Amino acid sequence: MNCSLRRSTLLLPRVPKGTEAASFTPRRFYAFQAAAPPIHQVFNRRTKWLQRERAAADVENSRVADYLKDEVAVRLCDRLLDIKRNYPKVLDLGANSCNIARALARPNPDPTQPESEPLASSIGHLLAVDSSETMLYRDAEQPFNGAINMTREVLPDEETLPFEANTFDLVLSSLSMHWINDLPGVLAQINNILKPDCAFMGAMFGGDTLFELRTSLQLAEQERRGGISPHVSPLADVRDVGGLLQRAGFKMLTVDVDDIIVDYPDTFALMQDIQAMGESNAVLGREMGGIQRDVLLASDAIYRELHGNEDGSIPATFRMIYMIGWKESKDQAKPLPRGSGEINLKDVLERKS
Repeated sequence: MNCSLRRSTLLLPRVPKGTEAASFTPRRFYAFQAAAPPIHQVFNRRTKWLQRERAAADVENSRVADYLKDEVAVRLCDRLLDIKRNYPKVLDLGANSCNIARALARPNPDPTQPESEPLASSIGHLLAVDSSETMLYRDAEQPFNGAINMTREVLPDEETLPFEANTFDLVLSSLSMHWINDLPGVLAQINNILKPDCAFMGAMFGGDTLFELRTSLQLAEQERRGGISPHVSPLADVRDVGGLLQRAGFKMLTVDVDDIIVDYPDTFALMQDIQAMGESNAVLGREMGGIQRDVLLASDAIYRELHGNEDGSIPATFRMIYMIGWKESKDQAKPLPRGSGEINLKDVLERKS
């Protein structure tokens, strides 16, 4: 425990000899608890804000590079098809360019039906929040805005949510939480602002994302410079996400992984798209300035040798972690206690065989 101690003392006034002591109030100093240590900072949030602002300012390239965020938003929203509910108030946390709103407004979202209503029909109001104003309002004039009742709000800091407890019927977040320094704290805040028996659904990059680029850059730097520096941000592992959700107080957890592999002509095209997405490296203590040219050329050659496709292109793996957690409620279904089952699964499987 960090604490600062000061010895308790009693201060007495000086009284000249031969005179009576004047009345006084003793002053005491006590030991007190020191402030809690700050949250460990991994990412420079200011740098990340600037990267996203610059990326969104180049509207054309930013929209072209949105293919990944659009695809993940669609896959995340598809999970709503399994939950037959209406959601009067929904929060899109870290909305980027409102990719979730675009996914909710798309027609015929259910592939099992010849015709189905947009998912936006089950949502009363969507509040999209993000720290980057340029990114958030980039597509404010696009047609999908008229297909869903939504408003946009700029947050000074996405790690501090300024909403009252029990406010939202659903919280969604797509490809923004991997830049959060205090992920356990943000998950706890999400749990707090949800109404009882309501869900949080999120998607974020997982640990093996861009492992091809990571290894190629490390080998190239080791060869050309005799050491390595971080160029790809550290990411949460799927095994950790369930524990973080449980620690935040969520119940009935579901965590699954999905790999999206995108082919690029070379590493330079890959890095340009990463920059246009606003997903460049923002780790504290990273080496400032661009990567040296000889390192980039060596990295491209190593990438092709280790991971290249037969047609000359290179694959880039984006590992997505999807998570669903429900806020606890008295009326919520709960799993039976361990050992309470009356049928042995082994017997059932043996009968089928």
